[in-house]
Amino acid sequence: MNRKQFDFVVIGGGIFGCYAAIYLAGRGAKVAILEKESRLFQKASLVNQARLHSGYHYPRSIATAAMSDEHKARFTSEHSAFVNHTFEKFYAIDRYGSFTDGQQFERFCAYLNIRCDRISEHSLFNFDRLEALYLTEEHSFDPVLLGNFYRDQVENHPGIEVYTNARLQLVNNAGNQWNIQVSVPDFLILDLETPVAINATYAATNAINRLFGLRDLGLTHEISEIAFIHSQEFGLRGLTVMDGPFGSIMPYGLSGLLSLSSVAYTHHNISFDALPTFDCQQPWEDPSCTPDAPGICTSCVRRPASNAPKMLAQMQQYFSEQVKFSTLFSYFTIKSKLKSSYIDDGRPTEISLLHESPRFYCLFAGKINSIYEIEKIG
Repeated sequence: MNRKQFDFVVIGGGIFGCYAAIYLAGRGAKVAILEKESRLFQKASLVNQARLHSGYHYPRSIATAAMSDEHKARFTSEHSAFVNHTFEKFYAIDRYGSFTDGQQFERFCAYLNIRCDRISEHSLFNFDRLEALYLTEEHSFDPVLLGNFYRDQVENHPGIEVYTNARLQLVNNAGNQWNIQVSVPDFLILDLETPVAINATYAATNAINRLFGLRDLGLTHEISEIAFIHSQEFGLRGLTVMDGPFGSIMPYGLSGLLSLSSVAYTHHNISFDALPTFDCQQPWEDPSCTPDAPGICTSCVRRPASNAPKMLAQMQQYFSEQVKFSTLFSYFTIKSKLKSSYIDDGRPTEISLLHESPRFYCLFAGKINSIYEIEKIG
């Protein structure tokens, strides 16, 4: 058994885990990152609509909207090489069935002091289906380039050791530190000692909490799809129709692709269990995806059939007849959210200190530009 001592052990190698490690190592700490997959940045940090939230998306959750806008300028400045800030972004209110009307949306934007220019006519859009259309200011980040950047940062930082293909086997509370046994390919069993553990695993949050003997968060889990499309007529613009069971199209960072999502069709299957439990999981045949250690859905042969045609049909009605789209491919992943989010559709970032000595933080994050919340742990 190979024994190593760290100041912090971060479990989960997405953007929140990577940023936490870089921030802590930058303050002189010795940090380990444990990632179940063979590579960092393979799940929710890669499979998302790449929206750099400015607050528009959450008119029923002022707290989420304010937090998004609070960190936008810093995130954009520090990641400018990976941010697309050159496209026109429109928000629209559906004429039927929206939870928000034009006046409410305008008051909401005025309260947050974010751009909201009403557009009365535009050749690309179908105003028979739109109550209101607004030109806004919202950017998108490039998950692929961002992933490459953070992988390079953590893998080459002298204060960080990265362990991929890592599976936690046993955790013991030794009073002033955690003893964590991990199976990794190079060492077979690695014994890590640390006074502080940080759970940044997202879909596996409750599974890791349980290994440490700590409480579950109230979560739901969904197998979700992000589709990728192209339109010569619409170009690299964005449209989000809200607030309710609608959808969104916007540039996927700097890739030249448009991402497509839909409230009604993006989420295929939902699990209300504490752990992400789905019928497609077959641990007796494929141990790479289990409720306590979910896998990569995009590469799974049992992933759901794509809903991209349904998403596109839903969004097509908001465009004029001249605008045509073609579907290309889709990514899939498990998205988790707090059960309390169903009340106002909020996506708060929660950093909970679940154990005092040794310390254990559970980091459950909703939006990528809230990575800086980790700095509040000191």
